[in-house]
Parts: sequence; C-alpha cells; structure tokens
Amino acid sequence: MTQTEQPPQAAGLIPTLGGRYYTDPGIFAAEQEKLFERMWFCAVRASDLPSPGNFRTVQIGRESVIVSRGRDGGLRAFLNVCRHRGARLCTEESGTVKRAFQCPYHAWTYGLDGKLVAAPNLTSLPGLDRTAYGLHTVHLREWLGYAWVCLAADPPSFEADVEGAVRERLGDVESMERYALDELSVGRRITYDVKANWKLIVENFMECYHCATIHPELTEVLPEFADGYAAQYYVGHGAEFGEDVDGFTIDGGAGFGRLDGVAGEQDRRYYAITIRPQVFVNLVPDHVIFHRMYPLAPDRTVVECDWLYSKEVVASGRDVSRSVELFHRVNEQDFDACERCQPAMASRAYAGGGVLMPSEHHIGGFHEWLLTQLED
Repeated sequence: MTQTEQPPQAAGLIPTLGGRYYTDPGIFAAEQEKLFERMWFCAVRASDLPSPGNFRTVQIGRESVIVSRGRDGGLRAFLNVCRHRGARLCTEESGTVKRAFQCPYHAWTYGLDGKLVAAPNLTSLPGLDRTAYGLHTVHLREWLGYAWVCLAADPPSFEADVEGAVRERLGDVESMERYALDELSVGRRITYDVKANWKLIVENFMECYHCATIHPELTEVLPEFADGYAAQYYVGHGAEFGEDVDGFTIDGGAGFGRLDGVAGEQDRRYYAITIRPQVFVNLVPDHVIFHRMYPLAPDRTVVECDWLYSKEVVASGRDVSRSVELFHRVNEQDFDACERCQPAMASRAYAGGGVLMPSEHHIGGFHEWLLTQLED
C-alpha cells in the first residue's frame, strides 16, 4: 500500500473530506462565495451598538460590511465601499460617527440611512438621485440579540435556515427562546485567533469523541461526555450535570439562579446547537455561551465568544470568572487541537482524508451539506 492509498473501509467507519478541503485557496474562495456571502451570517451583538452613529465593520466572505445604529434606533448594514471611487469608508473595526459616514478620500458623505447627503461640487449635479448613489444596503435581521446579515440579493429563508437549525437540534425554537438571549447582557467576551480552517472548528464542536482526552474539566461537570457522545448526537438531548455538580463552573460549584423562563426539564442540563455556517450556541441554566466564527483564510479563523448572563448579574458586578473559565479552557483546548490538525491537512498522508467513528457519523451530514452547497 502506498503512502497516500486508503485502506479498505472498515465496518462502522465512514470517510471524511480530503485534506485539500482545508487548505486549497480555491475551495475557500468557493466557500466565501457560496456560503458566507449567500447565507445568513451572524455579525454583531446588537447591544454593542446602543446609540445612533455607533458602527462595527465585519468581514463576511470577501466583503467588508458596516453594521450601524440609525437615527431612528434601527440597525442597518451596508457594504463598506464608497460609491464614488470605491474607497473603504470605515477603516476602524468599530467606532462612532456624529451624523454621517464620510469617505476619507473625496469626502462623499452618507447619512446613517445610507443615502448620499453631500459631496464636493454635488450642487453642480442637481438631477443626481442621492438614494440611487447611496451605500449598497445589506439585508439585516435581528434575532437572539444579534444582527444577522445576508449579502445575497434574494436571501434564503431565515426561518428555514437559521431557526430551522435550532428545530433540527432541539425539536422546536421555543426551547431556545426560553433563555431569552435578546434580554441577556454580555458578561465577558473573548476573541480567539485560531490558525485553523473553519471546518475543523465546526467538526470539533459537533463531536465529543475527543472530550475524555482533552477536556478533563468539562467531563467532570458533564460525565456522560467522557463516553464520547456529544449533546448534538441526539435530537433534543441535553447532557446532564454530574450528581455532585452544582453549576456549570470550572470547579462544579454553584453559579447563578436559573434564568427566568428556562423550563424545569432544562435545569442542570447543557445543550449545544450548530447554526451553519458559523454560529455555536451553548445553553446552560444560568447563562449562555455564544460563538461566532469569522473565516479569514483557509488556515485562519477568528472566533468571538460571548458569555451572556441576566442583566441583574452583570449590572451588579457579580464575579462571572468561574463560569467563564470553564468554557474558556474548553475553547483553548479545542482550538489547540484544531491547530494541531491544520498542518497535517496538507500532508500526503491525509490527501484522501481520514475516517469518522460511529459516534462522529453526524459530522458526515455536515460534509454532505458542504459539498451540496459547493456544487450549487
């Protein structure tokens, strides 16, 4: 058998994607076009933009997008491109403008609604349609306290694609909405710059075959994870806290009171949801952990992770470090594993891919979905 030849497929094993799917710039470009620029993409936490003129720029596929708060209090999204000569309007990741966005090149100026409001010598063109020459608008939808944007001219169904992922995992959307994510406050945010392909991170999050090996703290709190079956393996299943565990914290000690609205059967349980292509949601009784991925290159993904608590917990200044530390440690362990895999994706030994154990077979569904999207 040669170095790159695959052995006969053993019963119970199914093949993965080949290594080039994690390294090939052409495949990554296709993913940018056919996934990130066509699907609903979770961009920013709405509460990060509390006042008119607040903005944040987000890289979505090949486009820089401005998400900002308008004078009417609503959120809007625009391509970060001046209509005159194509200069980038906002070069900072976030900030505030007083009344309008002004291009630093030729001073074309746009209102917070995107309409062209001023430019040098504009009065010499009285017939110019200032709306038609306004910023290119991007579709925006608020849900769970986040702004989701879609670059497609005709966006896919939000209910089918985004809410549908929750139904597929939990059985219904109401189970998620009981946690009232839109009413929670950010108690901590940590940004990770991961030197790995975004799909490696998705695959890692979806399975727990690795949990007993690299997550000792997590398996102390969720003992069933040591058996290799992730919460996402079963529809509607939530992993139960250990008998001696009082809360989802680094030491298993008590956290905070159960969030209002969380049902009794959801108490002392952990739920994980993947919303393709770039969101992970982790639900526990007293807080929510919300991941957003920003794929920037075949081998680089920025992950922004929010720990969300009740407004009372955050406003009172209560110490959230013990609950933050548990999943921060899990994140670091996971991302280290993904970074360990990334170099091997270019190896001849992985040209034909690897295999999935039975407890990982649901990852095969993710691979099938990806290939279908890329063929479209």
